[in-house]
Amino acid sequence: MQHQRPKIVDVARLAGVSTATVSRVLSNPQIVNAETRRLVEEAIRQTGYRLNHAARNLRHQRTGGVVALVPNLSNPFFSQILAGMAAVLAPAGYNLLVADTRTEGRASILRYAEPSRADGLIVLDGSLPADGLARRVPVVLACEWIPGFAAPRVKIDNRQAAQLAVEHLIGHGHRHIAHVAGPPGNVLTDARLAGTEQALKAHGLPAPHIFPGDFTLASGRRAGEAWLALPADERPTAVFLASDEMACGFIGEVQHNGMVVPRDVSVMGFDDIELVSHMTPALSTIRQPREAIGRQAAQRLLDRIGGDDGSADTILPVELVLRGSTAAPRR
Repeated sequence: MQHQRPKIVDVARLAGVSTATVSRVLSNPQIVNAETRRLVEEAIRQTGYRLNHAARNLRHQRTGGVVALVPNLSNPFFSQILAGMAAVLAPAGYNLLVADTRTEGRASILRYAEPSRADGLIVLDGSLPADGLARRVPVVLACEWIPGFAAPRVKIDNRQAAQLAVEHLIGHGHRHIAHVAGPPGNVLTDARLAGTEQALKAHGLPAPHIFPGDFTLASGRRAGEAWLALPADERPTAVFLASDEMACGFIGEVQHNGMVVPRDVSVMGFDDIELVSHMTPALSTIRQPREAIGRQAAQRLLDRIGGDDGSADTILPVELVLRGSTAAPRR
């Protein structure tokens, strides 16, 4: 004899509430008081009730999908962020879809902002046009941000984090410090450069020698070539790079040419991607709470889908991680 699948009315009866209350607990739990929510959740556990997400999405004219717009999927920085998003979205019944804004055309990217394509967007690319995203589906910005676009932002304080990195180098006795910047016009580039300059100015030190970059391994390698091309007595004794990928490229280039890190140059990165603790030497860096960024961004988006229009920023703390790539200068 087959057992009937539990229905929402069975949950409501056991919990002593209406079916509408059960529905609110399932779709918008933050508006239900804690005791009622506990009773409903216990009734769900006892009955074994499972929400039919496809049917719910059809009733509410939802797609059941959330799209993350990422500027470069090949960058390992994003892996933990996306994992954090999925960990929050999946239990809520949403599929996480990921689009690479670098490889897809602008028109194609903006089509993801249509309600027929997604229930919400998590945008990690600050170069996208605000007018193309506005007033279509709920949006949350993560890591990067779009100037002038009113949406919740989940991020770190990039200026303060850069100051922390440079203060560490100054504390080791470095007085001639270079900075390898990110791509021109990028909000992270500007904030990290500003933090670098602010730290040096606070100690009465000259402005940084700036090498151009774009957050990639290749641009870090080119910065290494440029550093090597300087006369030996004019080379900065420490280099702070705006991403770990660039730091990896820089270290590889200078070591290939006979230099020893940190004996000949101290190197400080930014992000703390998985690779850098396994390098020789292991990279000193700024650790971003990447999984927490993903989780917070996903939760803020769920709140927005549920009707919360709050746009306050969520600022998460960073950590200075000291390894073997920084030391006092020889000269």
